[in-house]
Amino acid sequence: MQIYVWRHNKKFHSYSMIDEPSVNNNFYLDAIAIVLAESQEEALTLLQQKEQGWCIEDLRKISPQIYALDEATVLFTDLNR
Repeated sequence: MQIYVWRHNKKFHSYSMIDEPSVNNNFYLDAIAIVLAESQEEALTLLQQKEQGWCIEDLRKISPQIYALDEATVLFTDLNR
């Protein structure tokens, strides 16, 4: 098992970034999905099954951070200014 983390920030999104992925159907400035799964495909399938508006094809365009469960690491920090 691994932990897959997708994060997409649209805080500074503009029309010049029209081809930028939009990872969720809902309006957002910062979207974060954290999934425990055997593979990235399984993680994406689990997100799709939740029916919370995740755009799987756009998530495929973003490389997730991947964390193995057999080593100590910091999973997430957040600093907003």
